[in-house]
Amino acid sequence: MASRWDKIRAFIAVDIDDPQVVSRLVQIRDLFVNTGTPMKPVEDYNMHITLRFLGEIPSTLIEDIYANVLSKLRFRRFRIRLVGVGAFPSITRPRVIWVGVREGSDELQRLYREIESGLRRMGFRPEREEFVPHVTLARIKGSRNIERVVKLLQEYADVELGEFEVRVVRLKQSILTPRGPIYKTLKEVTAVEGE
Repeated sequence: MASRWDKIRAFIAVDIDDPQVVSRLVQIRDLFVNTGTPMKPVEDYNMHITLRFLGEIPSTLIEDIYANVLSKLRFRRFRIRLVGVGAFPSITRPRVIWVGVREGSDELQRLYREIESGLRRMGFRPEREEFVPHVTLARIKGSRNIERVVKLLQEYADVELGEFEVRVVRLKQSILTPRGPIYKTLKEVTAVEGE
């Protein structure tokens, strides 16, 4: 039985579970890892698009978030096309390496706005950053060989990484371990069929 003091690290996301798309993302990620720049790559099985990071929340809130936010989402299946590698805060000062969303971005924005307004009604603080749909590939931890990373970012700015269909939005727990985070699905909502 969870006490109201139990906290979990949680987020709402769209998983990338198409093996071909994951394989392409991994190939690109590994090019960056092989530059020798210190970085923390995202594991193959953890590739996703975060719709909203919730941070450390009481585990007792999970049911409420599902009832008040997730279960109210209404969306049809839609396709996402991943195009271009970029970096936050910028290509010349990369800290996070990501892949962008071309097709499907509007649908993700709409889902984000619905989730955000539902969470605000529950008392969550608004997001500080603007929502930019992306798949994180790696987080840079140092500046050694950074010029190689910048060169690759320029080279792969328009690379096509494939398409996949979004059918499910998931509320996930991130369990931090020394070998990297383990993501566990707590709740999910599926696209509505037909009209």
